Amino acid sequence: MRASFIFSEVLTGLRRNVTMTIAMILTTAISLGLFGSGLLVVQMAGKTQQIFLDRVEVQIFLTDDISTSDPDCEGEICKTLRTELEETPSVVSVEYLNRDDAVKDATERVFKDQPELAALVSPDSFPASFKVKLSDPERFGVINEKFGTRPGVESVLNQRELVERLFSVLNGVRNAAFAIAIVQAVAAILLIANMVQIAAFTRRTEVGIMRLVGATRWYTQLPFLLEAVVAALVGAVLAIVGLFTAKNMFIDDVLADVYEANIVARISNSDVLFVSPVLVLVGVGMAAVTAYVTLRLYVRE
Repeated sequence: MRASFIFSEVLTGLRRNVTMTIAMILTTAISLGLFGSGLLVVQMAGKTQQIFLDRVEVQIFLTDDISTSDPDCEGEICKTLRTELEETPSVVSVEYLNRDDAVKDATERVFKDQPELAALVSPDSFPASFKVKLSDPERFGVINEKFGTRPGVESVLNQRELVERLFSVLNGVRNAAFAIAIVQAVAAILLIANMVQIAAFTRRTEVGIMRLVGATRWYTQLPFLLEAVVAALVGAVLAIVGLFTAKNMFIDDVLADVYEANIVARISNSDVLFVSPVLVLVGVGMAAVTAYVTLRLYVRE
């Protein structure tokens, strides 16, 4: 009987404050949806980082005199550099590209989809270089220190710097989603507090009678707390449904070309499923704590 009474009180409260309940559900759904989006961006950034780190190479560009006079890397300076690179710890492979190889790489790979730029490429456009694959991209500093000032070396390029620029963009998207989610969460908390106060005020007579006949404070206030939890749970479910819908109907289409080019990692349904329990726990926890604090502060009797 007690359980049925509490259940009926929760339903009654939700019906009486239906407009505020709807507002709270929608605000919670938006807040949790943005929070979930931020979590998905974090997951995507982590997977994307691994994709790029697996491809990261250090490129050592040689001076013009070596690029012109030693196309086969048979001279003493070029051969010594290659041997020492191959013997350096954490170096997986060393590939020598002369000027003709560099032009071929640029026209067939870099400018593959931009024929107007590929037509402008000439042998004088690129110096000869070594492409160095590392088992640990963090070891770039060792390569730079050891070979950056060696005779015959013009400069050392670390592709990791380009990767970090991409991650800074992803981090900016994530931070923006989290910032908006925080603003929405504050709005949801205020709505929860107002809903609990109004619900308690409209049923103050009933609560007073129950207290007079011996009902505990926790027993009389539990329906108000459950109202907030139920509304937040519905909001969390809407947020999860929204993430699945956005992912399958919009995000996949918008990022299809980027996914195919393997520029960023794909967001899968399992990723959304992975963050779903987090959204439910955050939404229910936020509602329960806010309702409990509100009842302790504003409902004294």
